Amino acid sequence: MFQQLQDNIKGKNISIVFPEGNDARVLGAAVRLHAEDIVKPIVLGNEKEIRKLAEEKNWVIEGITIHDPSNYAKMDELVEAFVERRKGKNTREQAVEMLKDPAYFGTMLVYTGEADGMVCGAVYSTSDTVRPALQIIKTRPGVNLISGAFIMVPPHTNGQKLVFADCAININPDSQSLAEIAVESAKTAKIFGIDPKVAMLSFSSHGSAKSPEVDKVAEATKMAKELAPELIIDGEIQFDAAIVPEVAAQKVPGSILDGQATVFVFPEIQSGNIGYKIAQRLGNFQAVGPILQGLNKPVSDLSRGCVEEDVFKVAIITANQVIG
Repeated sequence: MFQQLQDNIKGKNISIVFPEGNDARVLGAAVRLHAEDIVKPIVLGNEKEIRKLAEEKNWVIEGITIHDPSNYAKMDELVEAFVERRKGKNTREQAVEMLKDPAYFGTMLVYTGEADGMVCGAVYSTSDTVRPALQIIKTRPGVNLISGAFIMVPPHTNGQKLVFADCAININPDSQSLAEIAVESAKTAKIFGIDPKVAMLSFSSHGSAKSPEVDKVAEATKMAKELAPELIIDGEIQFDAAIVPEVAAQKVPGSILDGQATVFVFPEIQSGNIGYKIAQRLGNFQAVGPILQGLNKPVSDLSRGCVEEDVFKVAIITANQVIG
């Protein structure tokens, strides 16, 4: 998977900003991305500290752009652009203080076109990564919320890659939100070479149980079909009926998914978060993400428990979103 994704972006001069440039995991990934000519990294932080870290690790950082938000030559321009974007919600004085925060600074680089995308979250929490993106980059026209999807990469090279959403952002989405998540997740699947067949998950399949939770997913399925009539989508449906053809034939005969779903939309974040971690820890799937869906420009959120390889791969995914 990742070799193809690297090939997609090589030579396209895609720039990715990393607000946490003083973190060894982040800087190490940036060094590798630069050395292999995959993307153009922009790392943020104190330049002396970054150079010291690189020296300690014996990393070559020449050619990597380093910006220190506390000492940036174009800060006045960035502040003015921020104030204009916020449309009176923040004063100039507030903007000056906010842009000292590397997450806000990096988001503004993406907004102004100085960077094509951003990868953050090795140190920052998800909320501190998402907030600037929502305030500055905002959602695409027709999209009301962002959501977090994981690309689930199987342990065997010939296995099927899957998309799980929303596992990171929306705690208890309503039917309309679930429908949007389904449509955006199908778009994410296409970017990464996955034929989207969307399962709207529940503990019920086609009315086998009755509850408001089931009704929510059934209604979301109808809404998603209205939003994207071309989508292959079914719900409400249980996980086994969505992914095992023999179970599908018994539980949901005639389902358009035919037990071959590739995109799984969970009814709320609890089950989504638990589900991807079960697949990761017991099924040995690699969980790549979360990928933030629905934004005007790509921003990706890392886990604070990530390793350098995770940063490297999420940057490649983010760059593919740029051209996707």
